[in-house]
Amino acid sequence: MKIRKGDNVKVIAGKDRGKTGKVTQAFPEIGKVVVEGVNTTVKHMKVRKQGEKGQRLEYSGPLAVDNVQLICPKCSQPTKLGKKLLAEGGKDKKVRTCKKCKEAIE
Repeated sequence: MKIRKGDNVKVIAGKDRGKTGKVTQAFPEIGKVVVEGVNTTVKHMKVRKQGEKGQRLEYSGPLAVDNVQLICPKCSQPTKLGKKLLAEGGKDKKVRTCKKCKEAIE
């Protein structure tokens, strides 16, 4: 999975199409990400003790990683990602690259 925690992404499909946000959680084993402010859901908490009040909790639910696109920090456009090998100190290092501006993304 090429999208990581901390990346800025744009939603390209679903009810929140067009919204942007930062990835707060990534679940590579199931191919989902949580983006703050996107796919908000309300959970109603029941009263547990006498005298307490019930609550409505809003949280961001997970989205399929196929429905988001990374926003390149260099060119500020939604883009696909590629991989490139860079030689650093005798070791090869894989880095993500922007397909539009061909710059490495760290």
